[in-house]
Amino acid sequence: MGEVTSLFARKMVAVAGEAIDARDVLNSVGLDPDGPWDPSVMLDEAVYYDMLELMATQMGDATTSLPLRVGDTMRPDEYGALGLAWKAAPNLLGSFSRVARYARLWTSIVQYEVRDTDQGVLFIEDRKGARRLGMRLSIEADLASGVSLGRQVTDSSFAPRAVHFMHPSPQTVRHHEAFFGCPVYFGSDMDAMLLSKESLLRPNLLGDPGITQFLVSHLDQELAEIKDEDTLEDKTKNAIARALSEGFPKVDDVARGLGLSVRSFHRRLSENGVSFRALTEDTQREIAVGMLRDHRYSLSEIAFMTGFSEQSAFSRAFKRWTGKTPATYRKHGPNG
Repeated sequence: MGEVTSLFARKMVAVAGEAIDARDVLNSVGLDPDGPWDPSVMLDEAVYYDMLELMATQMGDATTSLPLRVGDTMRPDEYGALGLAWKAAPNLLGSFSRVARYARLWTSIVQYEVRDTDQGVLFIEDRKGARRLGMRLSIEADLASGVSLGRQVTDSSFAPRAVHFMHPSPQTVRHHEAFFGCPVYFGSDMDAMLLSKESLLRPNLLGDPGITQFLVSHLDQELAEIKDEDTLEDKTKNAIARALSEGFPKVDDVARGLGLSVRSFHRRLSENGVSFRALTEDTQREIAVGMLRDHRYSLSEIAFMTGFSEQSAFSRAFKRWTGKTPATYRKHGPNG
């Protein structure tokens, strides 16, 4: 699994306010409620998503607007040198390009792409793994932050032409359309914002070539010091998650997608004390648990998304993994 800066966790909790038990939520991920806001303190990806899902159980319907409110509170200075580089870029095209290049400095779970198209420029967020509720809230907060930061360094009326999310729509999209100021589409084939080239090329208020050059050199040095922490186990589980909706993944296909022969793939997994079957079941269980927390998904839909052709087979497997049926787990949680 990857990591994400604890800054985002503290922001989520702060914005939720009295709707949650802040001390309990922060303690659940090992953060001192009275401690400093240190962006260098990282959280495991799954732990962060668990935290967001715990918050959702306490907030109910108010969860829908939470990622938008979080995005609205983000400030460039909170991102350290990267935030300063965002402000000092000559225009928003430079700002978004810096995010795409240096995002690894504050998270290892997301990759960004700036893609030129005939309709405008796409700012794309690519995140692997099971699309659980915590991930969806995090993705929405990320894109909301991009718009908020853009409004702070350029014209305050800055708005995308369209926003796309791969996950299903919440019960209402009025909060999203009001915040982004444009059509918001759910169930799309990517998580992205379509931005006009005109708005991206408008000068930033504090654009400074000299400061930019200094900061970019500093960021390049920091980036060079970071090692790729993705393990074969992480890559395998991500590949399995992407394949599950089409049925039980084939080891040959996963190995080939990772650039390995089946024999080498099995050997390397064995050296790490895991097997392809065990990783597949781990991934199925993680997806199922995340989707069960979201009542918009029926049990049959969850069965399909975890690679089962029949709901009964899914129910038997889930009870073997957790000791509970899916219906019981959904009603009472892991401790009920």
